[in-house]
Amino acid sequence: MKICIVGAGSMGGMMGVKLHNLGEEVTLIARGPHLAAIQANNGIKLIMNDGTEEFAEGVAATDDIRSVGRQDLVILAVKAHQIAPIVDDVSSLLGEDSVLLTIQNGILWWYFQLHGGEFDNHVLQTIDPDGKLSSTLDPRNIIGSISYPAAEISAPGEITHIEGLRMPIGEIDGIEKDRTRELADLLTRAGFKSPILESIRAETWLKVLGNLSFNPVSALAHATLEDICRYDPSRDLIDRMMTECREVAHRLDIEIRLSNERRIAGAERVGKHKTSMLQDIEVGKALELEGLIGAVIEMAQMTDTEVPYIEAVYAMIRLLDHTVQTERVFVKAQPLD
Repeated sequence: MKICIVGAGSMGGMMGVKLHNLGEEVTLIARGPHLAAIQANNGIKLIMNDGTEEFAEGVAATDDIRSVGRQDLVILAVKAHQIAPIVDDVSSLLGEDSVLLTIQNGILWWYFQLHGGEFDNHVLQTIDPDGKLSSTLDPRNIIGSISYPAAEISAPGEITHIEGLRMPIGEIDGIEKDRTRELADLLTRAGFKSPILESIRAETWLKVLGNLSFNPVSALAHATLEDICRYDPSRDLIDRMMTECREVAHRLDIEIRLSNERRIAGAERVGKHKTSMLQDIEVGKALELEGLIGAVIEMAQMTDTEVPYIEAVYAMIRLLDHTVQTERVFVKAQPLD
């Protein structure tokens, strides 16, 4: 199978190693020092959380998406706000029978495509303000996924897996197909836990429940998941934000299967882990805000749902992101001595 991974960072790089070592024809799209290291070392290294190491020797890597040609499977592994600038290039990889697997956090542009409900084909302005994503990428190519594993680029050309292998998938029209089963089998053979879900949207909300609360609070407070959960005021704030999120989902006919308490307890068990948003603030990267928080606020407005806690945190994290980007700084806690 010809597979292109657009965004061979932490998650994309991990998937690339495992799929290449299955014998699939994998091409990694990367850039900067990470790409240079992959090319210089003739491969990319993966260190699993149990200490085992894998190396994808000879895997193809480039920063030129259009040079790759049509693919059977395209794994879109860049962050949600990075898709729009490359959407035409991504489209060049897709044929009529190609699969586009999306693994981004948050609400994605396709949420109301092939939806069939009251808001069928509604374009979310926070995510797709000019409708370019919706009009360029055929929803019939798309299979959604929720990426639960945590990993990081520990050095250029090297990925370190932190925890988790769960990566459920689902058709956005809710109809399981041969291609769905084939993809689930491929990911399972690669080492992931990839059940097929009847409603990928419901699972999206479960992930959003944690992302829209823990990520911005972590970045604003410079706190790990464990820190947030074990400090009563921040734990209470997380619970209130989750309750508001749950109500928005409910008004869109989605019932989130885990309680707030179980979701918070799960985050606490992860321990001293920095969210991706905190990691980005510490190196001055633009934040992934709209899919995680902005889209939920837009959906709240669509459904006449009050979300004051989410709105307050969103205002503060947007200001922090604006400051980091306009002043070209990073914000990181440093020891006093």
